[in-house]
Amino acid sequence: MTGSAELLPVLIVGATLLSAAAIFPLRDDQVRLRAAVCLAGPAATLALVGALIAGVRSGARYEARFPFLPGDDLLLQADALSVLFVALSSALWLVTTVYALGYMRHGPNRSRFFGFFALCVSATMGVALAGNMITFLVFYETLTLATYPLVVHKGDAATLRAGRTYLIYTLSGGAMVFLGTMLLHALQGAGGFEVGGLLAQAETRPSDAALRLLFAILIAGVGVKAALAPLHGWLPLAMVAPAPVSALLHAVAVVKAGAFGVVRVVYDVFGVTLADALGVLPWLGAAAAITIVWGSVLALGQDDLKRRLAYSTVSQVSYIALGASLAHPAAAVGAILHLIHQGIMKITLFFCAGAFAEVEGVKTVSRMAGLGRRMPWTMAAFTVAALGMIGVPPTAGFVTKWYLAIGALEADGAWVVAVLLISSGLNAAYFLPIVGAAWFRPPPDDMVRPEPPPRLSVALMAVSPVVTALLVMAAALLATSIFSPLGWAQALALREFGFER
Repeated sequence: MTGSAELLPVLIVGATLLSAAAIFPLRDDQVRLRAAVCLAGPAATLALVGALIAGVRSGARYEARFPFLPGDDLLLQADALSVLFVALSSALWLVTTVYALGYMRHGPNRSRFFGFFALCVSATMGVALAGNMITFLVFYETLTLATYPLVVHKGDAATLRAGRTYLIYTLSGGAMVFLGTMLLHALQGAGGFEVGGLLAQAETRPSDAALRLLFAILIAGVGVKAALAPLHGWLPLAMVAPAPVSALLHAVAVVKAGAFGVVRVVYDVFGVTLADALGVLPWLGAAAAITIVWGSVLALGQDDLKRRLAYSTVSQVSYIALGASLAHPAAAVGAILHLIHQGIMKITLFFCAGAFAEVEGVKTVSRMAGLGRRMPWTMAAFTVAALGMIGVPPTAGFVTKWYLAIGALEADGAWVVAVLLISSGLNAAYFLPIVGAAWFRPPPDDMVRPEPPPRLSVALMAVSPVVTALLVMAAALLATSIFSPLGWAQALALREFGFER
């Protein structure tokens, strides 16, 4: 192993950590210096991730070990799945930082905010690059602690109550991951994530009952952050956080870390063949299907825009678990793609929701009439992302649902197609009225606009969702290009199911 092979994963986690360390000491009035540091961190990280992608594409192996527990090292490694997640995280961190610099233009504790923002991304990078369950656990719990100050940033009573609920849920989920990690160690000993499954490749296999228990514990642990029903209650309450935090929670960090954990457990701890033989995948699929429909039904009843988007996330993220449960290569492609596609669609929607609130004072669905005329670029971005969530071509959401549907039909899971159709119908029911009112209805007569933010702030909050909305379109229109995650997802699925590519 070369020094660079050991160093690159460490540098990616370290660059985000150093960015946080540089931001925390800055005074709130050091606006330009803080902005420069905030942008330098994600820019440097994105360059490192680019080098990692090039290396993995050429067949290089990246791995760094650090002594931690007897028989268990902290292991950072890069595989095709982790590369997809770190690419998403680094790219969206940069875009979100640009947005946040416009959004967080006033108020106290801005250096604290951006410091924990960077620390949160550092933990997410660690989750992505974790090479075994103990490393995953360390960064998974670090992510919980790093995001709590962001959730409670406003500091009022309602925010603190929501923060307590967030901690109760996420720390409980972390405790389940801890218990599952200990049980895995007791059953299997030390070992890293393996293509085809660590447990599936073990020389001696524990009893089926023990393995089913382990699967249930681990899925429950990561299912809290993935917002699988009935473990989703924290997510709508966490919408008291500032819009950049909401965007980060839903698209990059907490929720996506949970969904990523589901994929790791199914594919790299158990292996899809073993999980299928144990009969646990139908239970995961049922939980995901219930969450998909229930989350959409709950979204329909929300007038607060961010809460509607939160319940939409509860529904949409479960597509990943649903695809992983089908034990079919095409469905696996859909699941892995949705890790990326849901991120760019949902971050666009939250960027727009924050801009609507800051620029026009609009926070509820019932007050969105006429917004398309007053904020055309932002509303256009919202429209593209909403159509993507519904699954209208040519958007990223259509590509995801296409692969999930193909996989379901080929796996004799026609019921999954029914779930996808019901979900798309519900998505249309809670997104299209917003789009229609914004573009085609006049604003309310009693509309009172707040004092407009500075032009630079408005520009930063407008550019970010437009960029991510273009990515929503590009993910479909350029799906076969070398820049698309589709090729990576197909290669991952083929390897998981025992085919070479």
